[in-house]
Amino acid sequence: MVHFSCDLCGKDITASGEDRYTVAMEVRPGFDPDAIREGDLDDDPMESVADLARRAETSADADSSDDAHRGSFRFDLCSDCRRRFVRDPLGKSNAVQFDFSKN
Repeated sequence: MVHFSCDLCGKDITASGEDRYTVAMEVRPGFDPDAIREGDLDDDPMESVADLARRAETSADADSSDDAHRGSFRFDLCSDCRRRFVRDPLGKSNAVQFDFSKN
């Protein structure tokens, strides 16, 4: 039997028989197709494709377990943590607010 636990609170979801929810996130660079610069028109598209292929090969050879370079994430949540996540997906309510003096 596969064991599932909530990635936020650690609750054993399998033993409780509770519904399990999966959150999938992807992080990638933003792209504005309307933002074409003069320098973009001078670039050779085939050289850009070759450069991307070279970088992809290099990154495939690198250690893929490094979370800093990973762009997609998957988390299992219990029903309570799912409710909290849906209300505040970026966790802004948990962010520390500093109150600096105006001196």
